[in-house]
Amino acid sequence: MINRLPNFHVTSASDEQKAVLQDILSGPRGNLDGPFLGWIFSPELAQNAQQLGAFCRYRTGLPLRLSELAILVTAARWRSQAEWHIHHPIALNAGLPDDVAEALRVGDTPIFADADDKLIYDFATELYETKRVSDLTYHASVTRFGHKVVVNLVGLLGYYALVAMTLNAFGMRAEGQTDLPFQE
Repeated sequence: MINRLPNFHVTSASDEQKAVLQDILSGPRGNLDGPFLGWIFSPELAQNAQQLGAFCRYRTGLPLRLSELAILVTAARWRSQAEWHIHHPIALNAGLPDDVAEALRVGDTPIFADADDKLIYDFATELYETKRVSDLTYHASVTRFGHKVVVNLVGLLGYYALVAMTLNAFGMRAEGQTDLPFQE
């Protein structure tokens, strides 16, 4: 599938679109890779989503490895080509073991050496599969991370599901992406 959206040109952007682009480029991301050039067709959604995304990516209270693990669980669940392509190297650089990432990519249950990794995986997987989180996993998560971080984890999972849906619905790929981690 190719990108279903028309090409976006900054020269014909509205003031609202230019403001969103400037906020994204001057923020912690510094690039437009991902869903942003899809969302830009709705500048108000783009602005709100990119602000939520900056929070979910950088300020949840989770270490980067655990945030990126949650993002990869989401990317694998949605078979989101661009989301995986963008976040896989970030997760590996943050210390997520390659065998864990590969198990996620192919749909297997990873073998975890780290208890926090397993807890994040269990929480995300239960929420995606059953639309709920078991009492056991919930209480273990709150005991380990606290209520605030668990609330933020749910926000992170929801945000990256939105990202995956956007990328998938509009056939978007990451900048320079030539390989597809998931069969289509």
